[in-house]
Amino acid sequence: MDKHEIVITLTTAFGKAAYRDIKAIKEDIDAICERDPAARSRAEVILLYSGLHALIMHRIAHALHKKNLKFPARAISQFAKFITGIEIHPGAKIGRGLFIDHGSGVVIGETSIIGNNCTIYQGVTLGGTGKETGCKRHPTLGDNVLVGAGAKILGNFTVGSNSKIAAGAVVLCDVPENSTAVGIPAKVVKRDGIKVKPAEELDQIDIPDPIEVEIGALRKRVEELERKLNGDLK
Repeated sequence: MDKHEIVITLTTAFGKAAYRDIKAIKEDIDAICERDPAARSRAEVILLYSGLHALIMHRIAHALHKKNLKFPARAISQFAKFITGIEIHPGAKIGRGLFIDHGSGVVIGETSIIGNNCTIYQGVTLGGTGKETGCKRHPTLGDNVLVGAGAKILGNFTVGSNSKIAAGAVVLCDVPENSTAVGIPAKVVKRDGIKVKPAEELDQIDIPDPIEVEIGALRKRVEELERKLNGDLK
């Protein structure tokens, strides 16, 4: 392939990607306006939100990646990292309506899959463990997943739809749908059967303390055993 053909291929891929992803980009903008109380106008979001800029460049890079134009795709992703502080590998598959809030330090690995209407805060890593090989090494997020600031999801695990990962959590195993996971390593403290706050209402503080939950369960068990023991002695 000569230089002329490369330029034509890149231009065509860029045009197709822009046309195909225009609706997705619009939904990304709508998602930010809906979920970020600091967003005062669509113009502000379009011009000033680094998370949106990183997503737009990723959609272009991903289109080139699928055309097996790996070097220009990676070049775009590295440029996006340089100007936004957000590193998204061109191979990552991202659905519509993703909101990357603030975004600094976000890393999304090559085989990551992100569903629709997810929210990711600053410092989040969707990465590998360094020990896995093969075609799928990074996490999968379902739809409507919220990942709090500084959380790390490492390995080929799935976070089910409508689930929330608390700030600072380290996820090393699957998280079921409609669940809340907190701690290091992360443990599920809410799941089906218990009312879960909608993602947009979660403030990353109003979440249960897993240690307190465990202590409460132990205290309850001790009280039950004491009652049984006192009953037997009488």
